Order: sequence, then structure tokens, then C-alpha cells
Amino acid sequence: MRSEELGETLLPKRLALPIFASDPLSSVAYATQEILLVLTLGGLAYLHFTPWIALAVVLLMTVVVLSYRQVVHAYPSGGGSYEVASTNLGPSVGLVVAASLLVDYVMTVAVSVASGVDNIISALPSLAEHRVGIAVGFVALLTAMNLRGVRESGRAFATPTYLFIGGVLIMVGTGLFRYLLGDAPVAESAAYGIEPDPADAGLAGFALLMLVLRAFSSGCTALTGVEAISNGVPAFRKPKSVNAAKTMLAMGAIAITMFVGVTTLAMVAKVHIVEDPCRLTGLADCEAYTQRTVIAQLAASVFGGSDSFGFYFMQAATALILILAANTAYNGFPLLASILAQHRYLPRQLHNRGDRLAFSNGILALATVAAVLLWVYKANVTDLIHLYILGVFTSFTLSQLGMVRHWNRELRTETDPAVRRSHQVARSVNGLGACVTGLVLVIVLATKFTQGAWLAVLAALVLWVMMRGIRRHYDRTAAELTVTDPRRELAPPPRVFAIVLVSTIHKPTLRALSYARAFRPNHLEALTISVDREAAESLKRQWEEYGIEIPLKILDSPYREITRPVVEYVRSIRRESPRDVVGVFIPEYVVGHWWENLLHNQSALWLKSRLLFTPGVMVTSVPWQLTSSSHADHPAARAPGSVRRGEPTRNSETPR
Repeated sequence: MRSEELGETLLPKRLALPIFASDPLSSVAYATQEILLVLTLGGLAYLHFTPWIALAVVLLMTVVVLSYRQVVHAYPSGGGSYEVASTNLGPSVGLVVAASLLVDYVMTVAVSVASGVDNIISALPSLAEHRVGIAVGFVALLTAMNLRGVRESGRAFATPTYLFIGGVLIMVGTGLFRYLLGDAPVAESAAYGIEPDPADAGLAGFALLMLVLRAFSSGCTALTGVEAISNGVPAFRKPKSVNAAKTMLAMGAIAITMFVGVTTLAMVAKVHIVEDPCRLTGLADCEAYTQRTVIAQLAASVFGGSDSFGFYFMQAATALILILAANTAYNGFPLLASILAQHRYLPRQLHNRGDRLAFSNGILALATVAAVLLWVYKANVTDLIHLYILGVFTSFTLSQLGMVRHWNRELRTETDPAVRRSHQVARSVNGLGACVTGLVLVIVLATKFTQGAWLAVLAALVLWVMMRGIRRHYDRTAAELTVTDPRRELAPPPRVFAIVLVSTIHKPTLRALSYARAFRPNHLEALTISVDREAAESLKRQWEEYGIEIPLKILDSPYREITRPVVEYVRSIRRESPRDVVGVFIPEYVVGHWWENLLHNQSALWLKSRLLFTPGVMVTSVPWQLTSSSHADHPAARAPGSVRRGEPTRNSETPR
């Protein structure tokens, strides 16, 4: 797609919702389950805390959604939490947010795909042994779809998202209607008791509080991805911030409705789920028992068993939405990485757009890291979930603090009473959001740190240090390359000393000599390295027989080295005449097949790699095309983002 077609990729709200909100919508499939998994550590006695924990999660989501609507209107350029924190709290704090979000986007892909595979295995248990391969395969499929472009991926993913929303609402509505009629659905696990974990049996006081807080922090996975819309405002159709704010409100309302419905139905159907099936009492063979997910148990109980159409529909829709939930990260990660690259905190290649105007290099980087995580953790949701959501609440807290400072700054200059009241209300919303999310961040850190969250903290810290190092490198490079005296930089060197490297007399050598002579250097000579005296004498005789007027210099190399004598000779010329420029001409073969490169050009490659580090030395390759090169087809590589630059700021609407 041409750069001018970027506007055609902008999204209407109906496509933006499944693209940017599939993660928080899909978390309905496992947020309730994560709460139950923690509470059942103490047995059945603590399940009565479930509705209160769900209520706390709902209130938290409401505050976060309202807070991020303020971000969308105040910072519509697409930086989201990163831009808010950088602008109002400083670049270092902004990098903390960016590092946290990048780590969390990777975890979103890993957890969503692993959870989706779990639901597939709930319907088809025979696939359990292929869990990792299926998960990595889905990551590859998502990557291919997103490389086709944002709009194309939105069209492909919209239908499954809406099918999942409709399926959950129908399931919840049917189940609760049956409950009101006195025919409440009963989960397949309702008849099983639960033996408390020995470490969590008979909890009271502080230990009970920690169990409840741990369950709450697990339930907060329902909030993952809420900030993605604020990062993706430039992808919306105009008016961008208005459409993004409406989409965020719709996302919040749908997610809360589904989460409350699933949690309520799980309590009604008496779903019992544990990490270790052998803690379920009443099983004949716990080792052979495959636990179904909460959604699977609810679908079976509502729609008439695990062989019903409704059950398979819900499992298919849930698996699809969970896998497609990773699409939120596939849009958020590359866009944020592009902005960071534009600000020189990440390699510039991440700012480039591919041939379909997607940030292809960022997509590939995200897919690679997520696939490695899935392989290392064997696509196990329980293990991966502990690394999750820490980054989300770090960005939530810092961005809301930044918004409070933003409104304070606006209020210092605003005089209109109506506008001031509006700003004060917005500041109150963001202040409440900062306090609540900050408290949740502390809870999440305290309850999940030793269970694996420390890895996410370490990864974010390493990324933060790395980004600062990249910025320092780019700043140093820019300072060194800045022109201070154009006349001095443009002044020609006093003399040019040209050297043509020679190993034998053949057509490539003669072409290199002719090419070097065409530059009319002040001094021109051929240079060869003698590792065999007889071969060197033979070359000298042949040189004289051909009548080549260019002087031939022979350097002895008793240790059979080639690179070092050439480099030392060139440096000696530079030491004698520091203001002179030395031009080194290297004849090279051009071949048509990759394996032929292994047979040629190795000496030239090493020489160039060493000479390029020598100041005042210009290295010129003089190619000679062999016959195989004329038959090879070498079109411009179409690797994603390989030779393309990022779009101008005026098109992408990202800040400089």
C-alpha cells in the first residue's frame, strides 16, 4: 500500500472495538476462574467471598475506564499512558510506564493464547499433549494476519468477538432465567467437595486477608488491555478522540456486564475448580480427570451437557476470542514501540512500516518473545498468569498521577468557571483512579511477587535500562554527526592515496585498477600480501609481462596473515600523513546463489570489517558479476519493514 493510503486504514468503531478491546472482553473467560482458583485453596469455606471480590473488580474497572476516557481526550496523539507520564512526570517515569506496558503486551499474547488452547483442550482432551505446538501455531497465525494490516485483521477478528459477546450474554441470560424459574443449572463439579490446601486450611486474621487480596489481584486480570484504546487513538476515524472515548465506554459496559453475569452464574451453578484435580473429593481417578474451565462447565450446565451444540459453540467462541485477545497486544505493542523508536529509546527499525502500512518489525518482535515464553512455560496459564497484570497497574497508576498534574497545570491558566468545573471533575476522577490503582498495584506486587511476578519486574527493569542506553547511544551519535563548520567539512583532502588489493591478475583485478585510476588519485599503487614467495615472484613477473604501469607493492607475511598486514600498512600511511585520505579498492565476485558466497569473498569481508574502523580510510568494493549472478532473480526484498521508513508524523499522528 502507498503511504498516501494510510487514511484508508483508519477504523470505524465497530471494527475498533474487537481490535482494541478483545483483551478486556476476553478476560471474562478466565477472570472469574482465577478468583475461584485462589479461594478454593482454603476449601469450599471461602467461596462466599467471590461476589464481594467481583464487586471490587467491577468498581475498579469503572474507575479505570472513566479515567482513561480523560486520557483519550487530553492526549489523542496515541502515546497513551507513556505520553501522559512522560509529559507530566518526566522522561524517566515515562520509560517506566513504557517498559511495563511492553512486558505486559507480551504477557497478553502468551496468556490469551494459552487460555484459548485450554478451552480447546476442554472440548477435545486428546489434544492436551500438543498444547505448546498448538499455542505457538496460533501465535504464528496471528502474526501473519496482523502483517496484512490493521484494517484487515479487524475484519477477520470482528465476527468471533461479537459471537463471543453474544454467546456469553445468551448463556448468562438463559442460566439466570432458569434459576428464576427454579431450575438452576448445576455444574459438573458441583457434586465434588474440595480438600483445603494444608498451607491454607483454617485461615483467619491476616492470613485470610492475604488470601482474599490474592484472589482480588487474580481477578484484576479482567482489566488487562483497558489502556489499549488510549494508545490506538490515531487508528480511529475522525473525530478520533470522540470515537475512541465512545468505544472505551462501550468496552467497559460490555466487559462489566459479562464479568458480573459469568461470576453470578458460576455461584448459582456451584462451579468448583482447583489447580490440582486430586484436591477434588469424590473422584474415582483424579490423575485421569481433566478439569474443564469455568466457561466450559457453565456452558455444559446451561445448554444440556458437553455434547450439546451450545457447549461446542461456547467453547469455539471462547477459544477464538481468547486467542484473538492477543490482537490487542499486536496493535498496542508495535504502536508503542514505534513511538519509543521515534523518540530514540528503541531501535529505529521498530518505527518502520511494512508494505501493508503495519509496524511489521514490532509485530515480529512481539511474536518472537511471546512464542519463546509459551515454549518455556509449556503454555500453562496458571504459571504465566503470575507474570501478568503487574505492568498494567504500574501504567495505570503513573498515568493517572500524570493526569492529575495535567489538570493542575490547566487550572492554573483557565479562567472560565464552566471549564474550570469540568477540569476539577476530571482531576477528581483521575485522582481517584491513581489512588485505587496504586493500592491495587501494591496488592498485586505483595501477593504475586514470590510466585513469579519478580520476573516481570526484572524484565521491565532490564528493558528500562536498555532503553536509556539506546537513547544515550543515539544522542552521542547525533552529537558526533552534527555539522559545526560546513566549509571545513566540505574542504577536499590535500592528497588521496589509492590502494588496490591484488591476489592474482584476472579480470576483476584489472577492473579494480581501471576504476581506481579513473578517480585520478595523487598516488596509486597495487598491494599484495606474500604468504608464498614463489607465488609472489610469479605475480611480479606476470605484472611486468602485462606492462601494468601501476607500481606493485609486496608485503611479506611470514605467519600467513592477510588482514593484519594490510591494516597495519594503511595505518602507517595515515600516521605519516594524517590529513591525507586513503582509498582502498577491493575486487569482489558477485554470485547468484547463497552457497556460492561461502566459496568466495571471505577475505574481502574480513578486510572491509577491519578497515571500516580506521579513520580517514575509504573502502570501495569493485564488483565483478559471475555468470551465475546474471541468471539469478534478485527483486527488492519484501521482508516486512525491511527497507521502508516510518510514516511522517503528519500522517501517523504520533508526537515527535
